[in-house]
Amino acid sequence: MKWALGLGLVFVLALAAGLGAWWYLGQGGVKEIRGSSTVEFKPNPVIVKRPPKALEVVPWPTYGYDNARSHVSPFDHRPPYRRLWTVRTGWYLEFPPSIGYGRVFVSQQRGLFLALDPETGRRIWAKHFPFCSAASPTLADGLVIQTYVPPPCSNGSRSAPGLVVAMRASDGKIVWRIPLASESTALVVGGLVYLGAWDHKVYALELKTGRTVWSTATNGEINSSPAFDDGTVFIGNNAGSIYALDAKTGGVRWIGRSFSSFIRGREYFYATPAVDYGRVFAPNTDGTVYAFGETTGHLLWARHVGTYAYTAPAVWNRTVYVGTYDGNFDALDAATGDPRWVYDAPAAIHGAPTVMAGLVYFSTCGRCGQHGVRHAKSGPYGTYALDARSGKLVWTFPDGHYSPITADEKRVYLTGSTRIYGLAPVTGG
Repeated sequence: MKWALGLGLVFVLALAAGLGAWWYLGQGGVKEIRGSSTVEFKPNPVIVKRPPKALEVVPWPTYGYDNARSHVSPFDHRPPYRRLWTVRTGWYLEFPPSIGYGRVFVSQQRGLFLALDPETGRRIWAKHFPFCSAASPTLADGLVIQTYVPPPCSNGSRSAPGLVVAMRASDGKIVWRIPLASESTALVVGGLVYLGAWDHKVYALELKTGRTVWSTATNGEINSSPAFDDGTVFIGNNAGSIYALDAKTGGVRWIGRSFSSFIRGREYFYATPAVDYGRVFAPNTDGTVYAFGETTGHLLWARHVGTYAYTAPAVWNRTVYVGTYDGNFDALDAATGDPRWVYDAPAAIHGAPTVMAGLVYFSTCGRCGQHGVRHAKSGPYGTYALDARSGKLVWTFPDGHYSPITADEKRVYLTGSTRIYGLAPVTGG
């Protein structure tokens, strides 16, 4: 009898250990790789200064500001701010506006597209499309390009058409449109429009006509946006893959992968990657930030930061900034992935941060992730500015949801949950 009890106890312990391993591996938080400042690391950042005239005409052309999606502002505004105007958009704003041609271009989630006066917030023109928007506008050559997916906005049919549309920035007249379902914020380089789509493909379209120049199939749906550097387009997908594609031909240069757990497989590269220091920085919904070699695709480091990482990273001063659904806002060493500091935010963080004048801004998402299998922190909506070097809280604003701010030479444009705010720095502090 005793030997039977002993065998039973061994079986129970083995089963408990197996279930513990099953749960632990399923959380995806066990695997990390430390990087090096001497292996495939360029210590000097890629700084592309746009000509003053271009900066004046189009101060903020696309999501993340530049082709590398660095999320670093060229402007030097710092709080405190005074509110100049507020515009209610009637529904959620998942992505921030872009600024150019004397307009602030705003894409509301339910298909309302607005061109606002940057000084007053007055509506200059508006369009309404029977689609859903989960991307920022992109400005180039007098055009504004916007992508859409089919309704309902919570989860549209993957077999229904979406829309990619190019409008004249001055008056909203449609120049071209194609029935393609895309959540990507388009990226324009050298007369081509790059974007990913729900049909698993990356596209290069002619800026003037919308004609497809090339398309490359990937192994999963694409919700991410492309980044660009040195002739290569980088984009992630929902199969846990990062693709590096030749910008001229669409040829695959390399494919990187997220870690795989035996419960869920590979999780999403939902977030748009950022490129700098010879590396591609890519947060994954498994809660890990990955750094791949820009030219080789080698996985150089991986740092687990929280339960879910949906935010695109900001990259500045050899530091990668990213937020998580369990309320962590992390600053990581771009060379090694080591944590520099962590700020405990009051709620989940979903949208990308922005660095400006030595501060890093982010917004809290309230109840984002509450239906997930891992923890997500519930709390207030708001926008926060931290000292980018120390993580010390500097300023807060009582609205926010996804991505925080964009800017031009005179103003800051803060994206609330359903409102856009025009703010101006208070002279003299």
